[in-house]
Amino acid sequence: MTMNQNLLWIEQLRFNKMRLIPAIAQDHQDNAVLMMDWMNRESIQRTLETGEAHYWSRSRTELWHKGATSGHIQKVKAFYYDCDADTLLLKIEQVGHVACHTGARSCFFNSVQLSFSHAIVN
Repeated sequence: MTMNQNLLWIEQLRFNKMRLIPAIAQDHQDNAVLMMDWMNRESIQRTLETGEAHYWSRSRTELWHKGATSGHIQKVKAFYYDCDADTLLLKIEQVGHVACHTGARSCFFNSVQLSFSHAIVN
């Protein structure tokens, strides 16, 4: 089976109008959600070719290899897409323990204080 045949599943993906799809990076050992970014066909293919995460930078409008300058690369251990084929999940090994550009392990460190009020309807 050729590489092109192996990548036929990419045609099932539902990219947005900008030809991008959200990709969630999750630690393969403890399942912590580390970051979310965007991928296009080229970044998906490069990720699968190299075994390291590549994303599409919307601000720079270019492909980027996660950690190329910082050394905090993401080694891909598993690659999934959801039931609607509109979101990707990369199970990764985060080299250097830092996924966020702020220097934090995860981009998801801002919590929202929740207070729910429950109305009883009879």
